[in-house]
Amino acid sequence: MNLSFRLKRYHLISLVLLLTCSACSQQSFSFEPIEVIFAGVNSQQLGLFSTPTLAAPTLTATLKPSPTFTVTLTPFQPLPTATITPTPLPPTETPEPPPEIPDSAFISSIYGTSQLLPLDCESNSATDFARYFGVNIDELDFFYGLPVSDDPETGFVGSVWGPASLPPYGYGVHSGPVSAMLRAYGLNAWERRGMSFDELKSEIASGRPVMVWVIGSVLPGAPVSYTASSGATSTVAYLEHTVIVIGYDSSSVTILDADMLYTRSHSQFLSSWGVLNNMAIVVED
Repeated sequence: MNLSFRLKRYHLISLVLLLTCSACSQQSFSFEPIEVIFAGVNSQQLGLFSTPTLAAPTLTATLKPSPTFTVTLTPFQPLPTATITPTPLPPTETPEPPPEIPDSAFISSIYGTSQLLPLDCESNSATDFARYFGVNIDELDFFYGLPVSDDPETGFVGSVWGPASLPPYGYGVHSGPVSAMLRAYGLNAWERRGMSFDELKSEIASGRPVMVWVIGSVLPGAPVSYTASSGATSTVAYLEHTVIVIGYDSSSVTILDADMLYTRSHSQFLSSWGVLNNMAIVVED
C-alpha cells in the first residue's frame, strides 16, 4: 500500500474519530491525544497529525447574595401608669339628735284598779298597764297564767296570800315572766334592766307609761343576793313591789299604785327603783 493511500485512509479514520469525539463532547468526555500507527508510521513520526484534546465545558454559577435582614430595635417604652380614681363614698348621714326631753310630762288618760290578792301587785300593775294600750286582761287570769318557781326570774315565788317575805317564801315575780305573759296577750312589751332616768322620762314624754319594780310604796330598801334550787343567782329585796310611772316634773315623779296616785321626789324614786337595778317594762311601737 503506498503512502498516498495510507494518508487518505488516515484522514478518513481521523474524520470519524473527530465526529465521534464531537458527539462525545456533548457528554462531557475528554480524550487524551492518541497515536494512530499505520504500517509502522505514527503521527509523531509523520509530524502531521495529533488527536486534539477536548476540554470539558466550564460551568459558571452565578451566586446571588442572600437577602439581608434588617432588625430595627424599638426603644423601650414604659407602660402607662394606671391612675386609680377612688370612688367617692356617699355622704355620711348625720344622725338626728335625740329629741329633747321636756321638763315635765304627765299621762292623764290612765287609771288603776284595786289589787285583788295580797301579793299579786305584778298582775295588778300589768293589767292596768295593758289596758292603757288597748289590751284588756283579767287580773286573776293573768296571775294564774304565770309560771310558778322558787326563782323570781322564771316564775312567781311563794304564796300569793303572804305574808310578804324573801324567796322562797311569799315574794312575787320579776320582769321577765311578766313581759312574756303580756306578749302572749298581744302587747309588744319588753323588760328593761338598768334603764336610765332620762329613758324613763322620754317614754312618758312620748305618751307611754312605764311599769317599774320598787320597794313598798316607793320607799328605801336593800338588795339581797338569792340562789334558787336550780343554782341560778338573782337579786331580790324585801317588800318588792310594782307601780306605774305616769308623770314627772323638775322635782318629782308621779306614781300610779293600784288605785292610788301619789308623787315622790327624784331622789326617793331613784333610790327605791335602783334596789332591783332599775327593772322596768316598756311597750315598743
